Amino acid sequence: MGGKQSLQSLIDTIAMSQQQHDASPHVMREITPLSERDCFYIADRHKSSFDYPIHCHPEFELNYIEHGAGVRRTVGDNTEVIGDLDLVLITGSDLEHVWEQGSCTSNDIREITIQFTADILPDVLLRRNQFTTIRLMLERARCGLAFPVQTIMRVYSRLDALISHQKGFRAVLEFYDILYELSLSEEARQLSSSAFARAGTRSESRRVAKVQDYIARHFHDDIRAEQLADLIGMSTAAFSRFFRQRTGRTLSSYIIEMRIGTAARLLVDSTRTVAEVCYDCGFNTLSNFNRLFRKYKGCSPTEFRESYRKKKVIV
Repeated sequence: MGGKQSLQSLIDTIAMSQQQHDASPHVMREITPLSERDCFYIADRHKSSFDYPIHCHPEFELNYIEHGAGVRRTVGDNTEVIGDLDLVLITGSDLEHVWEQGSCTSNDIREITIQFTADILPDVLLRRNQFTTIRLMLERARCGLAFPVQTIMRVYSRLDALISHQKGFRAVLEFYDILYELSLSEEARQLSSSAFARAGTRSESRRVAKVQDYIARHFHDDIRAEQLADLIGMSTAAFSRFFRQRTGRTLSSYIIEMRIGTAARLLVDSTRTVAEVCYDCGFNTLSNFNRLFRKYKGCSPTEFRESYRKKKVIV
C-alpha cells in the first residue's frame, strides 16, 4: 500500500472512531451532567486553580472565565495564554479542550460553563433568516470561537441573569438572546484549525466550495493555481484574486494551513514518526515541515506531540 493510501486509511479510521463516539487515545471523554429533559446545564464555580485534564464531549459548550489572567487555554491544536476575561464557544463534536493553571495567581477565578446539545436549536429554526447569524456562528465554533472583551462585557450581565433563573422558561429565551448577541460579534476568532477539528470548511459560494472540496481531497499532492482556476472556468490571475477575496487567504497559505492542521491531528492520534507525517501531508522536506509547523503552531512537531500527551490522561 502506498504512502498516500496509508494516510487516507488512517484518516478514515480516525473519522470512523469519531463516529462511534470514541475519544482520541488517552483523552478523557467527559460524561456531562446535562439531562435529556433540560435545554442546557450551567455550572457557576469560584476556584483558585484548574486541575481538570484535557477532555472532550459531544455537547456544545460556552465557557466563561473571570480573573484568569495567565491561564493557558488549549482548544484543538490552538494554545493561548488568556487575559483577565475569556469566553469561548465550542460546538465541534468531541473537540479536545482544557484550561490549565499556567502562570495564573488569582485566588478567586470565576468559571461559568454552559453545556447544551445541538437540538436546542433545530435545523428548522436555523434555516430561518432570523437565525442566520447564529447558524453561521455555530458552524465556525466547530473549531472553537473566542470572543473579544467588548463582546464579553455585553453579555456578562445576561450570564448572571441566566444563572438566577436557569430552570425556567425565561432562561431559554435569555440563552437564545445571549447566543444572538454573540453571533453579532465580528471580532470573534476561530481557534483550532479546521483540519485538526475535523470540521472542514465549505463556502456558501458554489465555486469556492468546489475548490475547497478538491483541496480537501488532494492537499497532500502538488496543487497549482492553474488546476483550480481551470476547475471553475477562470483565468489563473482572476482565480487568485477571487479566492483571496472569498476566503481571506492566499491559495498557498490555505493549503499550508490544511496540511499543518492535518499533521497536528496525526501527531496526536497516531504513532507515526514526524518524518512519516511530514511526507504524507504533502511536505517535500522535513526541514521545511519543521519550519512551517513552528511558524503556525509556535513549537516543533515533536514538542507539539509531547505537550499534548502531557495534557492527556489514561482512562
